[in-house]
Amino acid sequence: MAAAAGEEEEEEEAARESAARPAAGPALWRLPEELLLLICSYLDMRALGRLAQVCRWLRRFTSCDLLWRRIARASLNSGFTRLGTDLMTSVPVKERVKVSQNWRLGRCREGILLKWRCSQMPWMQLEDDSLYISQANFILAYQFRPDGASLNRRPLGVFAGHDEDVCHFVLANSHIVSAGGDGKIGIHKIHSTFTVKYSAHEQEVNCVDCKGGIIVSGSRDRTAKVWPLASGRLGQCLHTIQTEDRVWSFAISPLLSSFVTGTACCGHFSPLRIWDLNSGQLMTHLGSDFPPGAGVLDVMYESPFTLLSCGYDTYVRYWDLRTSVRKCVMEWEEPHDSTLYCLQTDGNHLLATGSSYYGVVRLWDRRQRACLHAFPLTSTPLSSPVYCLRLTTKHLYAALSYNLHVLDFQNP
Repeated sequence: MAAAAGEEEEEEEAARESAARPAAGPALWRLPEELLLLICSYLDMRALGRLAQVCRWLRRFTSCDLLWRRIARASLNSGFTRLGTDLMTSVPVKERVKVSQNWRLGRCREGILLKWRCSQMPWMQLEDDSLYISQANFILAYQFRPDGASLNRRPLGVFAGHDEDVCHFVLANSHIVSAGGDGKIGIHKIHSTFTVKYSAHEQEVNCVDCKGGIIVSGSRDRTAKVWPLASGRLGQCLHTIQTEDRVWSFAISPLLSSFVTGTACCGHFSPLRIWDLNSGQLMTHLGSDFPPGAGVLDVMYESPFTLLSCGYDTYVRYWDLRTSVRKCVMEWEEPHDSTLYCLQTDGNHLLATGSSYYGVVRLWDRRQRACLHAFPLTSTPLSSPVYCLRLTTKHLYAALSYNLHVLDFQNP
């Protein structure tokens, strides 16, 4: 036992010596590490990779997160926002940049996580290592296995309460807030059996959002309503807003001062309108050239002043409220003239969209006009829209009529 322990100590000491800075070699290596970091910060990804092959010390040195941050911020889906905030500090930046190259090149492995027998219109959310997905009038919670590309088959929880299909739901403050085809809103505590539902609209509730203890719902009955999440005030409507159009999508501003509605565009006004959250009054409308029927099926805020929208007119639009509300600052057109059901973004350069035919998921680099890659997830007999998309830095999840698909970019 003592001999084995001695051998292990010798091996560890040898490893430390091999990773130490070389005693001989170019004078460059004898510079202080701060200067070396500054010099190496001008190298691109290929040059850093080659430098790492020189010796073990340089391999360790060039793995420093500081050297890879600039490269990562310019990469697709590397865990950095447009403002440079690192959303995944526990994962080495170099490793994320490696996976990012698979997103850029479209290298991935396709798999199916879940199947169901009847056609569904599923919605899903991710939280930590859990997936929440609606199936008919239930919401099921599953735990991911460590690889992120498979699920434990037994659900962690089943949340019921609606009499008809769940149309939409969000996760907020350890609650699931769901919108149903029965015109009701459901409130479920994730870690208990507490469930409350109340009548909210005369027709199906198509969308719901919840932030800062406030719930906002939109319905086919052409109204939007504001509700409190506080346990003693559930079901007490704070505002009823006559939108004069069917409401398809919703998003509350990160500032909690307003919300945007995406409607069917069946009237003589924009399908994108922003309302004051406290008073329910119309603040402004976005755009001026939407054709009739150009309904907005998905909308999301990226920051308090920027948002993305997509829908029936086959465009994804990027709006910046600081420049103009009359015209978007950037737009991307679906090349096959298909309705865009949903969108997701990494908060920086990557954009993912789900189309109405053949389960086509498209990846876009927002610095370019053209689509980067397309992944048809169904064949002709089983053509399905992509109802919902979610992504991490390693995986993209797409919910279709009969399956939940995963694109694994970590192990293509």
